[in-house]
Amino acid sequence: MFGDMMGMMGKLKETQEKIEATKKRLDHVTLQEESPEGLVKVNLTANREVKAITIDDSLLTDKEKLEDYLVLAINKAVDAATKVNEAELAAVAKEGMPNIPGMGSMFK
Repeated sequence: MFGDMMGMMGKLKETQEKIEATKKRLDHVTLQEESPEGLVKVNLTANREVKAITIDDSLLTDKEKLEDYLVLAINKAVDAATKVNEAELAAVAKEGMPNIPGMGSMFK
């Protein structure tokens, strides 16, 4: 029983290390989303850190439209990054947990 517990603890530590490595890797996965008509573009990492925002000059005279497009593009980009982030981390966690009673089914 004690050996099983030590094995589980080792597996948990290994899985945690893989999760941390995946988080670091996701800092280098870049996504780009844009507003309608492509007038605002947002680049961010899969860890949801905004790296760049590009605004078409035509929006510089229409503050309300610019604000609306920024909100749309940023929300779209964050949603896409969240999906990538969660899928990658869930895959790592699922890989590390199948032999721990009750944990394998958590990530299906």
